[in-house]
Amino acid sequence: MRLYLSSFRMGRHSDRLLALLRAPAGAGAAVIANALDAESEDDRRAGVRSEAAALTALGLRPAEIDLRRYFGRPASAVAAQLARFPLVWARGGNAFVLRHALARSGADAALTGLLGRDALVYAGYSAGGCVLAPSLRGLEACDDPDAVTRVHGDPPLWDGLGVLDHALVPHVDSPDHPESAVLTAVAARYRSEGVPHRPLRDGQVLVIDGPESHVL
Repeated sequence: MRLYLSSFRMGRHSDRLLALLRAPAGAGAAVIANALDAESEDDRRAGVRSEAAALTALGLRPAEIDLRRYFGRPASAVAAQLARFPLVWARGGNAFVLRHALARSGADAALTGLLGRDALVYAGYSAGGCVLAPSLRGLEACDDPDAVTRVHGDPPLWDGLGVLDHALVPHVDSPDHPESAVLTAVAARYRSEGVPHRPLRDGQVLVIDGPESHVL
């Protein structure tokens, strides 16, 4: 399994992402921006453009995979699309909205299967990493779970994908980020309650390559 999980945007170690990729220059990258589905379409499009620009600067060929297009379709449809890419990049936003999109499209099962076969690299930041935890409990202090109901009419899901055996808490001790204070408090709560977790400051990245796991 290969993961590159940043606290914010690309982080300071994009060279490690390219090393994990083990693909030729110009490799394709699937951009998942569904954490922004509760935002206006203009803001959502701007979010996609910013991720595409960052990935293009690394010499990759980004293309958005909008999971909403796979709602209600057989899970094999999104699985086949994701399998075309050596890299999936999931950007930040609302972790509950992203989790809903992963479930409704079948991308949650598709991604866990592809990761289990080491068929791609999963990378991203903030909500994109948070959804890999066993549970999203605690993140409601930062992300509004009711946004799922407002946008899609469904209740939020509280379970994560379980790819990680711990929670991921981004933006900790990162005073330049507007969510730093609340997420630093979330990390403190996890610590006091004995919830396994990894706090990340902006710039830091959790890199997992098979049995090796490092915070850089």
